[in-house]
Amino acid sequence: MPTPLVAPLARVVEDLQHGRFQRTMSGIAALSAGITAIEIFLEHDRASFANRMMWLPIVADALAVGGGIAGVANASMARRVLPLTSAVVVANGLQGTYLHARGIAQRPGGWRLWRYNAEMGPPPIAPMLQAMVGGIGLFASLRRREDG
Repeated sequence: MPTPLVAPLARVVEDLQHGRFQRTMSGIAALSAGITAIEIFLEHDRASFANRMMWLPIVADALAVGGGIAGVANASMARRVLPLTSAVVVANGLQGTYLHARGIAQRPGGWRLWRYNAEMGPPPIAPMLQAMVGGIGLFASLRRREDG
């Protein structure tokens, strides 16, 4: 006798095999953007929000949370709102990569002391991770919707 989990699990596997996981990926994008926004807030708060630009990734991720939730709720929103909010996050992540690299260059020793300045100054890889969160949302918007 099959266990009660076999049928739902088989449906999930079939959805994944056929590229139908838009709702799931939209939820993952929303959750990831929320966690990322909290992390960015804590790190930028540690730096006392010395530059007003430090608020942009928090706002961008908040938009992505809304876009992801909208994508979970409605297929039309997943195709219209989610890619826009996710593109904002990707663009902001690329901008942040530039700003963090510039911040390292402005520290004493600049890129000659890259390891020390990357550890003690703005982390050069963190904005790229934010851009990847936006990429999850873009990817979700291109998938087909799960049934039901």
